Amino acid sequence: MARVDYFQDPDAPQANSLRPAVSAFVQDKTGRLLMIRRTDNDKYAIPGGQQEIGETLAQAATREVLEETGIKIEVTGLVGLYSNPEHVIAYDDGEVRQEFSICFRGKPVEGELSTSTESKEVCWVSPDQIGRLDIHPSIRLRIDHGYADTQKPYYS
Repeated sequence: MARVDYFQDPDAPQANSLRPAVSAFVQDKTGRLLMIRRTDNDKYAIPGGQQEIGETLAQAATREVLEETGIKIEVTGLVGLYSNPEHVIAYDDGEVRQEFSICFRGKPVEGELSTSTESKEVCWVSPDQIGRLDIHPSIRLRIDHGYADTQKPYYS
C-alpha cells in the first residue's frame, strides 16, 4: 500500500484514523543504527509498524524489527512517545492516519540482515552517514532523541 507523509503541511488531508504504532532505535556494539529503506515511500527509517491485537507494545516492536530486518532484539528502554497532529499519513485506500507512535530502544540479540515486503534495504548505518539519507522529519526526530540518550523519554 502506498503512503504519503504530510508534516506541518496546511494542505494535508484531515486525519480520519488513529492507531498504535511502534518503532525501535537499535544500535550494534559499534554504535551503528539499524535502518530500513521502506517499500511504500522509498525513505529510510528505523524499523516499526502497527501493534496487533494480543501483543504488548514491546512485543510489537520486537516482532516488527524481526519481520522488517531479520534481527531479533531485546527492548531495553523507551526513547519517546510521538503523537504530533501535524503529521498525518495518507494511504491509497483513503485512510489518513494521525501519527501515534511509541519508540523503544533495543539491542540486537541474533539474526542476519534480510529484507521483507516492507523493507527494500536493511542496513547498519554509522552516525556520520545519517545526514546523507532521505529520512522523514518525524523519523529523524526519533533518531535524534535516540542518540541523545537522556534518562527521560520524549513525549508530544
